[in-house]
Amino acid sequence: MMRYTLSLVLMCTPLLFGCSQNGDEREAQIEEIPATGKISEIIRTPVEADGTVDTFNVAKIEFEEEIYDFGEVYEGDIVTHEFVFRNTGRQPLIISDARSTCGCTVPEWPKDPIPPGGQGKIVVKFNTAGKKNNQSKPITITANTFPSTTRIYLRGFVHSDEKDHDHDTHGH
Repeated sequence: MMRYTLSLVLMCTPLLFGCSQNGDEREAQIEEIPATGKISEIIRTPVEADGTVDTFNVAKIEFEEEIYDFGEVYEGDIVTHEFVFRNTGRQPLIISDARSTCGCTVPEWPKDPIPPGGQGKIVVKFNTAGKKNNQSKPITITANTFPSTTRIYLRGFVHSDEKDHDHDTHGH
């Protein structure tokens, strides 16, 4: 029985430690995953199985500005602004969701992965109808970052509707 166990261990050892074509040199090999369109193949979870958090090898979203002050507008105006961001991380950035606290503020975000160093934008439209006075609209972005959510804000003042106002569209 001992001889059988020893033979089995010797036969399995190359499977456990891998074979090197260059003798004793060991090289790290990266297995390429074929592109099948599955997002799960390119998302890297920053929380490891043992509970540690890898904040280095993740996607990172960095906005040029996190708060846009649209100034003063009149009720009924539509405020539109582009929040430009860059992926400053080491993995492709995938935004899975962007939402506000009410239906008056609607964000649009890129659906394709943003490569490390790449740039994108989130376009936010705020319909001021029925809104008055100081307004602060948070937009929560959910992505494969750590932490997984980031907030940006539209802020400004909405005056009561005036009949002689022409309802210009404000923003960039």
